[in-house]
Amino acid sequence: MVSATATPAAPRRIRLGMVGGGQGAFIGAVHRMAARLDDRFELVAGCLSGDPQRARASAAELGLDPDRSYDDFESMARREARLARGIEAVAIVTPNHLHAPVARAFLRRGIHVICDKPLTTSLREARRLRELVARSGCVFVLTHNYTAYPMIRQARAMVAEGALGAIRVVQVEYAQDWLATPLERTGHKQAEWRTDPARAGPAGCIGDIGTHAANLACFVTGLSIEAVAADLQTFVAGRALDDNAHLLLRLSGGARGMLWASQVAPGNANGLRLRVYGEKAGLEWAQEEPELLRFSPLGEPPRTIRRAGPGTHPAAARVSRIPAGHPEGYLEGFATLYREAAELILARLEGREPDRARGPLPGIEEGVAGVAFIEAVVESARRGGRWVGLAR
Repeated sequence: MVSATATPAAPRRIRLGMVGGGQGAFIGAVHRMAARLDDRFELVAGCLSGDPQRARASAAELGLDPDRSYDDFESMARREARLARGIEAVAIVTPNHLHAPVARAFLRRGIHVICDKPLTTSLREARRLRELVARSGCVFVLTHNYTAYPMIRQARAMVAEGALGAIRVVQVEYAQDWLATPLERTGHKQAEWRTDPARAGPAGCIGDIGTHAANLACFVTGLSIEAVAADLQTFVAGRALDDNAHLLLRLSGGARGMLWASQVAPGNANGLRLRVYGEKAGLEWAQEEPELLRFSPLGEPPRTIRRAGPGTHPAAARVSRIPAGHPEGYLEGFATLYREAAELILARLEGREPDRARGPLPGIEEGVAGVAFIEAVVESARRGGRWVGLAR
């Protein structure tokens, strides 16, 4: 007689709150879809807008209990921390200037944080937040979602295992065209805050998408950016922040790089591209074709590695959900970050070591590095493109 084997119980859902992400927001809906995809979180509370009426209307649309829809994030943090079944983690999906104060409110009460980038609008504030994260013992995850694409995990693993040899050259670009006109003057919510120094911080394009490009280059290569020489432009007349940037990069280990970020490049929707060249081989990847990684060993014909196909690395296979030929991309990358964040948070709540198979999540250190990058770029441009080292 064959004995039946019990099916392992699914991990319990983490009680999640959200600050920001109400009606008219883009990224809040993305976070909610990502949190649900692997069924690891349950949204139970929120302060979904700085406008109390919009916050309540947004909560009603999402089916939240009216008693757990809050008019301000401080009240939410205080009350949820006291509730027997209060939130265990909070997603921060606000404009940049609110990231630090919201994170502080929840970290001080022992609530884990999943936060959009950039971490803060100043390096001083980023460092203070890093100290608070260390004191709190809480998990802090920064949603650089492109790091969770399967072929980016593949590229990182190949570099780490020496397939490219010593890295020599890194080129990364992130081109869009959605701000090629003064969209912020039409009442467009996303354009308004992203071009406003009071809410976006000291940089526009370089803070919004340039930080993604810089983070991706470092994530794949394992190198850090040590200094930048920057030329920032504001092509749309009357705009307060940069909408185009050209950068030279000095990276650890002697590698050199270039970064172009633009939101005024017609014909580009979300053109994030990365090229990495070592002494033995090169890699190329484009976000708009996320299933493919081009690998070019020196002196051999280039080859294309496909997600879930021959040559797929275990690091990529672990974060693939569906068979080859069914594209995975933006939402799945976000969902992978949430799934890996759930494992870290549950391990902390249960007093155990997290699963070693989880991926390399971006966190507070990557957040501080991103803000240091922004400040160095702005300072270099102010000084006419002189080299400026990154502080930490």
